[in-house]
Amino acid sequence: MKTITKTEALAEFCSRAANHPYVTVDTEFLRERTYYSKLCLVQLAVPGDDVNDAVLVDPLADGISLEPLYELFRNENVVKVFHAARQDLEIFYVDAGLIPHPLFDTQVAAMVAGYGDQVGYETLVRRIARAPLDKSSRFTDWSRRPLTEAQMKYALGDVTHLREIYEELSAELAESGRAPWVEEEMAVLTDPETYRVDPAEAWLRIKTRTNSGKFLAVVRELARFREGYAQSRDIPRNRVMKDDALLELASTKPANAQDLGRSRLLLREARRGEIADGILAAVKAGLETPVEDMPKVPDSDRDKLQVNPALADLLRVLLKARSEQEKVAQKLIASAGDLDLIAAGKRDVPALKGWRREVFGADALRLCEGKLALAAKGQSVKVIEL
Repeated sequence: MKTITKTEALAEFCSRAANHPYVTVDTEFLRERTYYSKLCLVQLAVPGDDVNDAVLVDPLADGISLEPLYELFRNENVVKVFHAARQDLEIFYVDAGLIPHPLFDTQVAAMVAGYGDQVGYETLVRRIARAPLDKSSRFTDWSRRPLTEAQMKYALGDVTHLREIYEELSAELAESGRAPWVEEEMAVLTDPETYRVDPAEAWLRIKTRTNSGKFLAVVRELARFREGYAQSRDIPRNRVMKDDALLELASTKPANAQDLGRSRLLLREARRGEIADGILAAVKAGLETPVEDMPKVPDSDRDKLQVNPALADLLRVLLKARSEQEKVAQKLIASAGDLDLIAAGKRDVPALKGWRREVFGADALRLCEGKLALAAKGQSVKVIEL
């Protein structure tokens, strides 16, 4: 097992990889103690059986630069193959401001090819590569050095089997004509907006039962402060304050350090210093927000429309039937929210666009218009033209 610790060796491997049609990629990282994931290991493999066709790259090695790898990621002639790529791509976007392209995510491809919802790598290794996978090092601390033989074997397994999985899935998609479906799904993963976190929008992730404008204004400012502070110090947001503490502060509206000291949920280190000052300033800013600028909990499209529950149930049956017939994961075609929106008359819905319209959306609309009927046939559902 080869571990690359020098920029020159990485450049040599990436130069060879540039001559291949694809490279498989995976990462190992830690995020428990930081806001951004800490990259600890990169695994790479190109087609072939030679021992040098799969390598580990140690980004923690003294003096190593990952620029040769990033140059490979920019190479439009080499497909970059990941499994469940989102977290890996976020790391590269944060570290280098780039997203590997062209991209192929085997988890998405497997859903399109009928392997089930969010199928795991281990399942694909078993079903396609027909090989066992040692997961004993799954919860290891990848920042510690030296790596053990078991850790390195585990890490390499995440890219060596991926070669066979990619080749099998890409062949299946080419034969079925569904390769463009996967390309369509890659648009979200390759969009930089997917990986940007705006502190001003952080409050939208906090669940609250109160719709008071003043309360929400304080929640928004506290969440903005927490997100910005966590980003700038690269610490987990919960190390600043947890959601329950944030909501408590939005309710009690502390005005000084004494008020902060009465909080039941605020961490001790947050009751003084920069965090305490930031909290008090955020509460003050929230309370001083003009009425016209106070936030409102966004109404979901479902809340605005009258859902026909019987039609929504029929759409669920249709989705199951079409999913089984087309051998595409239900979750990839339409969400429960999509079905409710369609049943309420909404038409600007992802399930009615692109390849989803071909597989399900067109029939869903005809069902809504009374042009289709559903009937039980043994263990399956039959779609009947009216």
